[in-house]
Amino acid sequence: MARGQGINQELSDVLNELWKLDVNRMKPGKDYKINLQGKAGFVAEGSNYARDSARAPLFAYVNENKLKSIDTYAHFINLLDNYEMSTGVTEHVTHEELQENHLFLDGVLKTEVMKCAHRYLVCKGLAQSDPAQFKSQLYDIWFKLYRRDKSGGEDSCGFEHVFVGETKHGKEIMGLHNWVQFYHQEKHNHVDYKGYKARNNKDTPDEDDHVLNLQFSWNGLVKPVGSCFIGVSPEFEVALFTIVFLLSDRRVTNVTVKVDEYLLEIVVYRFGRSIGTSYPKMISSNNRDF
Repeated sequence: MARGQGINQELSDVLNELWKLDVNRMKPGKDYKINLQGKAGFVAEGSNYARDSARAPLFAYVNENKLKSIDTYAHFINLLDNYEMSTGVTEHVTHEELQENHLFLDGVLKTEVMKCAHRYLVCKGLAQSDPAQFKSQLYDIWFKLYRRDKSGGEDSCGFEHVFVGETKHGKEIMGLHNWVQFYHQEKHNHVDYKGYKARNNKDTPDEDDHVLNLQFSWNGLVKPVGSCFIGVSPEFEVALFTIVFLLSDRRVTNVTVKVDEYLLEIVVYRFGRSIGTSYPKMISSNNRDF
């Protein structure tokens, strides 16, 4: 493995352990099928026009029975309609929505993926061993509301930005780095997949990849390039991004890891004691150029 890539080996080892434990990860070709189609084109800054290189949706099939029957997916999906889309609009959390947040975290904490992440963070002195205290820490990281737009009240949180997506003054897409939300939005004709984004001509993705850089429009706004895991469980993403967030107190953390066959850059932005945004960027796959 080339040292020039700056791969963080310790973190890669931990994330590969999480990967092996992710029994709720969907299997490509069996639990879901994606249709990559064409390579997305250039979008001018500030423009909401993108050439459509993908006439069909990204997701040709997803096993909805699994989404409904696996606790963490089911609880995750219940959270997707809990937020105001635009920044600057104050979020009001109802008692029912609060309960849904806690049910999701309780479900995540029962998984072997999150138990492994918790043990690692305790060993690093970054989390308390008491599960209730760890849950409270996770709540602050992911669900504590903060002001993203200075003109309004508390209008955002890590979970909304990363997993649900939001818009800035109704003019720009922010976040939305989750495949389940993408699939749901696409199914309801709110998202239009425009094509994949390749890092270079040699690194074109294939339909079994679990990480994808892509271009899409959402309610008429264009995201020139976004990135997300495909098929992984909610607990895997929460565990991975929480670990990277807690390992550094920098405002922006960029770390290169090798997870399974993927060389990735994991990016995490800090917003005080909460996540501002987090996402993976595919660098390479299938052991090419390592």
